[in-house]
Amino acid sequence: MNRLSAAALLGALLALPVAPTFAAEREPYGIGLEGFAYPYPVNMLPLVNDGEQLRMAYMDVAPAQPNGRSVVLLHGRNFPSSYWAPVIKTLTDAGYRVVVPDQIGFGKSSKQQGDLHFDNLARNTVALLDHLKIAKADIVAHSMGSMLGVRIARAYPDRVDHLVLTAPIGLEDYRLYVPPTPTEKIIENEDKLTAEGYRKQLEINYALKLPPDQVTPFIDARFNIKGSAEYPRWLHAFVASAQLIYREPVVHEIPLITQPTLFVMGADDHNAPGRPNAPEALRPKMGHNADLAKALAAQMPNGRAEVIPDTGHLVFLEAPAKYDELLLGFLRSHQ
Repeated sequence: MNRLSAAALLGALLALPVAPTFAAEREPYGIGLEGFAYPYPVNMLPLVNDGEQLRMAYMDVAPAQPNGRSVVLLHGRNFPSSYWAPVIKTLTDAGYRVVVPDQIGFGKSSKQQGDLHFDNLARNTVALLDHLKIAKADIVAHSMGSMLGVRIARAYPDRVDHLVLTAPIGLEDYRLYVPPTPTEKIIENEDKLTAEGYRKQLEINYALKLPPDQVTPFIDARFNIKGSAEYPRWLHAFVASAQLIYREPVVHEIPLITQPTLFVMGADDHNAPGRPNAPEALRPKMGHNADLAKALAAQMPNGRAEVIPDTGHLVFLEAPAKYDELLLGFLRSHQ
């Protein structure tokens, strides 16, 4: 065993509060999540962003009895698109074709060298629709993916039938509360985070109601990558998404969306990216997400907000029956 792999193994042993025999069996994932299983076959779409050759991973899941409509699922920042598996089944059972991309910089897609921009991610997603010959789709998005969903709906209104924003972030302009944070500082903080620290971060920030075994795959997807020789490149790409959320607010565009839009909020979800870096006096003003969604929906020509009690940020996993009822009812009522 060379010095590098020995150090990686030691790091894994120290980071995991489990028996060494189990820890030794953990194989590092590649930065394209090689080794991490997705629920459906994954395809790749070649793209060029800012002169860089990239590949966008996606799942394209056909229903047994098509209803002629397509749904695009947009993932959040801290999750691979595989976490949409229950929603994919719900939608395909109802007759929808479901397209589930990993955005550039995430999951099994390429990790870019430069910054991320919502305009690029929106163009990439529309390029995927073009590739699949889908003229118009319903967009169902979660967390950071909802910020992207807003950008797509505004930039390409003729490509979006309906918009479902699931526990969205970006319902406020974080620049009003949080001072700019150097990329190097965010990289430093992310790099020293442990697996157990990350679990606690998810539990606190997202008010998770899930049992620990359901959270473990998210921990694995984040921390098994640390064993990859390309981990520094993955880390840079991941941190670029934190700066994306901060630098490119979409809240000012939300009232301008004309498509029928449904916010599905967890009542206990007070996630507010960057809040620890805000002045202490401003932190309590951030993250009132359910109230923000209701206020924004009231400003929209076709907006509606639903709040699910006793639910946090992962609302579609924590309250699946109620979420599915709201989702399908909304899509069907606007056919």
